[in-house]
Amino acid sequence: MNMNIHTLDLSEAIKKYATRFHTIEDLHPLLEQASQAKYVLLGESTHGTSEFYSLRAEISKWLIVNHGFSFVAVEGDWPSCYKVNRYCKGLTSNYSHASDALTSFRRWPEWMWANEEMVGFIDWLKTYNHEKPSSNKVGFHGIDVYSLWESMEEIVRYLESINSPDIAKAKAAFSCFEPYHKEMQLYGVSSTFYGQDCFEELMELLQSLHENRHLYEEESEGQLHLRMNALAVENAERYYRTMVTSDSESWNIRDEHMVEAIDEVTRHYGPQAKGIIWEHNTHIGDARATDMQEDGMVNVGQLTREKYGMKNVYAIGFGTYEGSVIAAEKWGDPAQNMLVPKARSGSWEHELHFAGPFNKFIMFNEDNHQFFTKQIGHRAIGVVYHNQFEHLGNYVPSIMSERYNAFVHVDQTNALHPLT
Repeated sequence: MNMNIHTLDLSEAIKKYATRFHTIEDLHPLLEQASQAKYVLLGESTHGTSEFYSLRAEISKWLIVNHGFSFVAVEGDWPSCYKVNRYCKGLTSNYSHASDALTSFRRWPEWMWANEEMVGFIDWLKTYNHEKPSSNKVGFHGIDVYSLWESMEEIVRYLESINSPDIAKAKAAFSCFEPYHKEMQLYGVSSTFYGQDCFEELMELLQSLHENRHLYEEESEGQLHLRMNALAVENAERYYRTMVTSDSESWNIRDEHMVEAIDEVTRHYGPQAKGIIWEHNTHIGDARATDMQEDGMVNVGQLTREKYGMKNVYAIGFGTYEGSVIAAEKWGDPAQNMLVPKARSGSWEHELHFAGPFNKFIMFNEDNHQFFTKQIGHRAIGVVYHNQFEHLGNYVPSIMSERYNAFVHVDQTNALHPLT
């Protein structure tokens, strides 16, 4: 072996092992490798970059068409995604176009899914599913934990529609949450500091739903809808009750919920089901390869690898050197088109750019793993973003070849296009 290989610095290693790409066809070596897994995790370093959504859509189409992947699960609420799912599967006449279905996303930050980039992908899914039998239609599902109120509404609506004996318990649980007027942070404060919570009412409902589950054996999509809303309500109540006192514990509840949700959706599609997961890099990149581990935090990337085995999970991170992004200055504020400055010197994104200012991807493997094991700052931008201060807190110390199976770098990126 050439001894110079052992002395490659990071820039040289990137030049040696990265592959330039222009189109989805150029990504075929990466896609073929990813397709062997049961779950393909597609990340993003922001929640507002056009190219990340477009690339994930093209990758997902390829996996669905060429390798029969069964569903796409996203970092979104179950109730809103369920409406989009029904549109994709031709189960509703409420929407004439994907953009109509995507307006179901009304809780901030709605631009994450109600955007022009998603319109094309959702209409593609509907067209793809059109001639498929019900058992082979590809689903679109939300696996996040925030939808306590919306999921309670869905449970009550469903139980009323079938005149369920559990409707009284459901309404009792719902009325317990009503004083908080959909402001679940207020519920967290009330339960933490004043001992006023809805835990008993909720547990009584969930226990009754379990005992009477034989009453709810209608068409399978309806069964899944009830189970997933019940799961969301149970874990969301825990999440909001915990978030006031512990960021790390509430984070773990959220990511553990997302893995439970993936499990439930997979069971719905059967033992041979394969799933594509769209989430931020901070969720899909193994937490054990970052400083999250020091704070006792886990994430979807770590939990799925532990649960399903390394060979059954393929995590692809996405990042950029500079461009623009949709984000807000504080939680709940209107979305803005913001500048993404050039990556901080010495960061992963800076090194990728320095090795060549063009789009590239790297597949980490036994041959090159050793050259990417030095901890390095890796940019992460959330829905709240202050670009003038990003050097102070937007870089996560990461071991890249342990955090991901592969990484896709888009050197220059543009902001997402929210639906108006």
